[in-house]
Amino acid sequence: MLRFLERVGGLDVEDMRRRLAESLDRAAGAAEQLGAREMTIAADGFHYVVVKGTVVTVLSPTMRPKRMKVRR
Repeated sequence: MLRFLERVGGLDVEDMRRRLAESLDRAAGAAEQLGAREMTIAADGFHYVVVKGTVVTVLSPTMRPKRMKVRR
């Protein structure tokens, strides 16, 4: 689906990745300094679930993130 949106729909995926990284880098850096490998970051009205430095899913404002166990 992503490649379809990129190639057919004209979505600039790299620009979206850059903007997302800029939005999340500060919070992710702070969590990593505390030793967290998994985190949920609230930004721009959404919750971004990050595991080992990779956004694995995005939750809409109506969705609630699960409480994660601290893994170091």
